[in-house]
Amino acid sequence: MGHHRQVLRTTAAGVVSATLVAGTALGLAPTAQAAPNPVRFVDISGDGGTVLKANVVTPAAAGGTRRYPLLVMPTSWGLPQVEYLAQAQKLADSGYVVVTYNVRGFWQSGGEIEVAGPPDVADASKVIDWALANTPSDSGHIGMAGVSYGAGISLLTAAHDKRVRTVAALSGWADLIDSIYSGRTQHVQAAALLDGASLVTGRQGAELRQTFDDFYASNLAKEPELIAWGKKRSAVTYVDQINANGTAVMLAGAWGDTVFPPNQYADFYEKLTGPKRLEMRPGDHATAELTGLFGLPNDVWKDTERWLDHHLRGVDNGIDREQPVRLKPRSSGGYEGYPDWKSAAATERKIALGGTTTIRANVNSGADGGTVFLSSILDQVAQLPPMASIPLLPRRWAAVWQSEKYQTARQVRGTAKLHTTVTPTEESGTLVAYLYDVGPLGLGKLVTNAPYTFHGRTPGKPFGVDLELYSTAYDVPAGHRLALVVDTVDPLYIEHNPSGAQLTFSSPANDPSYVSVPLREQ
Repeated sequence: MGHHRQVLRTTAAGVVSATLVAGTALGLAPTAQAAPNPVRFVDISGDGGTVLKANVVTPAAAGGTRRYPLLVMPTSWGLPQVEYLAQAQKLADSGYVVVTYNVRGFWQSGGEIEVAGPPDVADASKVIDWALANTPSDSGHIGMAGVSYGAGISLLTAAHDKRVRTVAALSGWADLIDSIYSGRTQHVQAAALLDGASLVTGRQGAELRQTFDDFYASNLAKEPELIAWGKKRSAVTYVDQINANGTAVMLAGAWGDTVFPPNQYADFYEKLTGPKRLEMRPGDHATAELTGLFGLPNDVWKDTERWLDHHLRGVDNGIDREQPVRLKPRSSGGYEGYPDWKSAAATERKIALGGTTTIRANVNSGADGGTVFLSSILDQVAQLPPMASIPLLPRRWAAVWQSEKYQTARQVRGTAKLHTTVTPTEESGTLVAYLYDVGPLGLGKLVTNAPYTFHGRTPGKPFGVDLELYSTAYDVPAGHRLALVVDTVDPLYIEHNPSGAQLTFSSPANDPSYVSVPLREQ
């Protein structure tokens, strides 16, 4: 537990600095340019009378009886309400009334942090009520958009408020548990980032503090409560309501998002039945949208405006005739269009994981998923993902399997899946699987990874493991091979291996082990 607390303190310190710098920069950005559209800073009474600090941007030509589409934008976790001002000005230029507001519990807004709980959803509806009564907005044309926390609240509000006709959810979540507790494994660096930022910029209530503490403490007795808490705050729980409302939903995320991994967005996208669009790009959490917050040209915000224009303003801009799934691979420059998520991976190829291999726990083998934010940003801007020398990985601590050398390039698209048989020496444990692109000299570049934790197993008794690795789009050059590495320690996650534990991986004849790699047809 002491180690986990140190991780929290270290990560939180970095987050605190980053949050303050980002907040200051974003606060200055809107004043650095002329603001042709009127901006009002207002107080809005949210759920239970909680004061929400907001700003309203209206078109410069607003006046008389004319009504404009309304766009409501809740802020990101830890950022002030001026976060979206640069984009709000652009949208007002196009004829929107834009209301951005600081969610409860952060900065000058009242209340305590609810983590997209029912009060946050009720707040968003109250903001809509206020805007309809106090701005020239049109009650029949209402949308919501936001980054990260604002994206999650927007999706949840669309499920509960039929007036929301369209949503653009950027770097958000649809399944909170599958984001920070996937594979029954605590994503400790992601949680520490959120915890640290909220300690600096917001007010945690007793429930949130207890939830974080139970999360770090790996309290299995509280696991059902944690899952129920997360489901209440996940749009996937209410997907039937969103579908019944016919809400038009655009989802945009990043392959390397270390807070909200891409799988949960892709799974949610497949469950939507109304107008929908999914965009995935290189980067980490909210990095793809960042330049747009400063008013600079940005692909995500450009498509967001096109989506809103079509579904709120009725503009025939062709976005409804484009392939709805847009993927930008990490290792090449262009976008690829697909009719649906599953079409990205037209074929699958299995890499056999033969033989029997035993590894010891408690030591980082040198294979890991990198550092929250830093690693995926390096991959985004310089195509430098986390690396490891595959021949030098100590086989005492890491199990390694490799494919044959590929004569032609392989385009990995979608979700790789691990199937294996594990025999533990203890009832609990954690393993982390990594898929590497291995060059001629044995240097491996991380393609994808994912953790897996088990509890209540009988020591010495084998059991099957099926694990989905994080979805990705990565091109493996000709002459390279893929390698699957499994170890037990990764700084991104809390591990549950008792001291001295061992894990044995086998491939029974009646149930062979493999990793299935999704490939695009060439």
